[in-house]
Amino acid sequence: EVQLVESGGGLVQPGGSLRLSCAASGFTFSSYAMSWVRQAPGKGLEWVSVINNDGAVTSYADTVKGRFTISRDNAKNTMYLQMNSLKPEDTAVYYCAAGDGVNYSDYEYWGQGTQVTVSS
Repeated sequence: EVQLVESGGGLVQPGGSLRLSCAASGFTFSSYAMSWVRQAPGKGLEWVSVINNDGAVTSYADTVKGRFTISRDNAKNTMYLQMNSLKPEDTAVYYCAAGDGVNYSDYEYWGQGTQVTVSS
């Protein structure tokens, strides 16, 4: 079965760092662009970052640019999101998804999400 399993979320102080992981299985991970999408409490989905299939091209939402870094290791079928200088407004459930673009309904696979809470 297809699985995307996020890990690494938790509670962190403002200004702190977290590294999220997304472990993929059941599909050809290296053939897919991958995205991180988040949902803050009471808000809609917000695209965070995308990485192409071989990791050569990345893009970020303006809200996280310069603070977050997306990467992937296709040999391990794993994608990462390094989050530095975290702010309270980064608090959200972070989802790993197979796909890109503005239409989330076109994303083929989604993980269950991992909670990130930034608070003092």
